Amino acid sequence: MTNTQFKDFGISEDIIRALEGLGFTTPTEVQAKVIPSALNKRDLSVKSQTGSGKTAAFGIPICELVDWDENKPQALVLTPTRELAMQVSQDIMSFGRFKRIKATAIYGKQPFAFQRSELKQKSHVVVGTPGRVMDHIERHTLDLSKVEILVIDEADEMLSMGFIELVESIINHLPKNRLTMLFSATLPKDVEKLCHKYMDNPLDITIEKTEQVNQQIEHSAYVVKEADKFTLLKNLTIVENPDSCIIFCRTKDNVDKLVDLLDDDGYTVDKIHGGMEQNERFNVMNEFKRGDFRYLVATDVAARGIDIDRISHVINYDMPLETESYVHRTGRTGRAGEVGKAITLVTPYEDRFLAAVEKYIGFNIPIRELPPKEQIVLAKAAFKLKMSEQPEIKVDKKEQLNEDITKLYFNGGKKKKIRAVDFVGTIAKLDGITAEDIGIITIQDNVSYVEILNGKGSLVLKQMRDTTVKGKLLKVHIANK
Repeated sequence: MTNTQFKDFGISEDIIRALEGLGFTTPTEVQAKVIPSALNKRDLSVKSQTGSGKTAAFGIPICELVDWDENKPQALVLTPTRELAMQVSQDIMSFGRFKRIKATAIYGKQPFAFQRSELKQKSHVVVGTPGRVMDHIERHTLDLSKVEILVIDEADEMLSMGFIELVESIINHLPKNRLTMLFSATLPKDVEKLCHKYMDNPLDITIEKTEQVNQQIEHSAYVVKEADKFTLLKNLTIVENPDSCIIFCRTKDNVDKLVDLLDDDGYTVDKIHGGMEQNERFNVMNEFKRGDFRYLVATDVAARGIDIDRISHVINYDMPLETESYVHRTGRTGRAGEVGKAITLVTPYEDRFLAAVEKYIGFNIPIRELPPKEQIVLAKAAFKLKMSEQPEIKVDKKEQLNEDITKLYFNGGKKKKIRAVDFVGTIAKLDGITAEDIGIITIQDNVSYVEILNGKGSLVLKQMRDTTVKGKLLKVHIANK
């Protein structure tokens, strides 16, 4: 990599400031190659492995290119999973925090009426799963007339989940004159066909898997009978004693059983799979990100694109049956330059799946000997000590960025004929406040929410208790989180 910095791309100060707050200074390879072309509005087809920084590669240009004054969505990002839709929308809001960029996530298993209400607000970017996006299009609750940027994220996963025809239908509802970017860890024929059909002479960008990336993850495998897997898992966790570990199973039933067994043995553990309520899945993922517990047992729903810092180990309790799944699972560790371990348990009947994975990733995974009893006995004291200790709470960089932001509640909205510009005009005239101190404004029928930046929330709160908005004195207090 060169010494290129984000500021070298000609990005506005508001976005550079947010990136610095998130700890972003030097772009990754995919970011360095994508951002300049995206800013020049060149269609892009990008093949890049998981954990390479793809979200920022398209999220930063989106924030730079959208016009804050336009109320209708200007960018649409399609993702295969609900978790990824929520994460991408949060990331885009973080990149565009000081430009007041609003991103709205729409996905299944969340009330349609709530999303319809959200889409009535100013939304610069909509991030959604194909099914729910099409649902809104058909019900005329998503206006795509101003969309100038389309991002298809994790395109190969869209294909494997049967979403490609749905994606094509959505594309046919979009304005023809737009920037289109497609991102994928692999590029199957159907995905390539999509590129050529709906993109204008796309620039193909391939980020090769480098030796450095492979060296960041230490791969190993253990051959074990199905009946002996749980005992081996316990022995491995005692010897490895990970700070933070994801254990992957093939089915939700296996996840449920394994979580119960580990919980009975005193592990700090929780689970995530497709059979859980969406809010519960989000809560578990957020708690794991913070470090509230050390072990997360999951199906592949957690393997795609979920960016969690400092996962030291990934254990494939069940051997993945698809080669791509191995890459996406193990890609949860060894991220952002940190070293991680990927351990796979293989039954004697699964050797052909292991061989297929090795062919796909381009190297042989070493088969390890089972840990000897002496080693397990010696390691047990340290393991028990770590289990009894409160895990280190990880500070989310996005939360750090939000520390100086206060969200204020006002008891007036559309029904009182109040608009966002009314709040901007009023608050910007307060002593010690400028328009740059005002963040995202959300106007609902009877209430409004205004973000105050730069640690000036208490100053605004105090003055607004005696200041009218459009001739109306509104109740104001700090909004509940």
